[in-house]
Amino acid sequence: MSFDQLSSIESGSGGGRRGNNGAYSDDPEFSRLSQSLMNKLFHLQGNISKLKTDIGLLGTRRDNPRLRERVHVVIEESTEQFKEVGEGIKKIQTWEEPTPTQKYSQQKLSREFKSALGEFQSLQRTAIEKQRASVTAAKAALDHETTEGAPSGVEGEQLQLQQQEQVHLAPQDEVDFQEALITEREEEIRQIEEGVGDLNVLFQQVAQIVSEQGEVLETIESNAVNIRDDTRGADYELRSAARYQKNARSKACCLLLVLAIIMAIVLLAVFLG
Repeated sequence: MSFDQLSSIESGSGGGRRGNNGAYSDDPEFSRLSQSLMNKLFHLQGNISKLKTDIGLLGTRRDNPRLRERVHVVIEESTEQFKEVGEGIKKIQTWEEPTPTQKYSQQKLSREFKSALGEFQSLQRTAIEKQRASVTAAKAALDHETTEGAPSGVEGEQLQLQQQEQVHLAPQDEVDFQEALITEREEEIRQIEEGVGDLNVLFQQVAQIVSEQGEVLETIESNAVNIRDDTRGADYELRSAARYQKNARSKACCLLLVLAIIMAIVLLAVFLG
């Protein structure tokens, strides 16, 4: 394999690509995924704002079946969207060899996701509480509609008989309709509670991945510090060895010079003698 082929393979692998200026740019796939997740989170923030307003109207004079249906639909849609975003967050958090820019995107997406999900779950719990209160009130009204507020005495007995006759004459469809509404609201509560459970699991999974990635980064940083310290130690040893060799060479030169002088003196003495 030639050097050019090896360079081509290296430039096409990993989490980034080398640009014309020699720096690494983000992987297009990573960029597309992160941008898609940011767009979905932005849409979910809009749903959260709508839910804040609509859930605040539950149990008030402005409460009506259309409002409850809208709340239920938005909660269901948002729950599914949070699941999709959560899966994307898990994928992007486990990206291999992320660049510094990608690490920043990972942290930002994780932070935005956890913040939005926490706010949404709070709204889910509020909706469940208000739905339960509504169901309880509807059941009480249906069960005690003909018994509450009945006066005493002969006139009271006559009025109660009239009310009972009106109840018997009232269409059974109305009673069935009210019972169906109660059943429907109970089913909506069950679905919201199920969504809360699913999102709790998803939140824990994302938090665990983020925690594990943090531990990996700490390990990498620790290894980098150790390598830096080892490098500094090796550099110090090399410099010490170089100084020692330099001093040894200087001493050897001096010794040779002294020996040369002595030899010259001896030879001169022999020659003159």
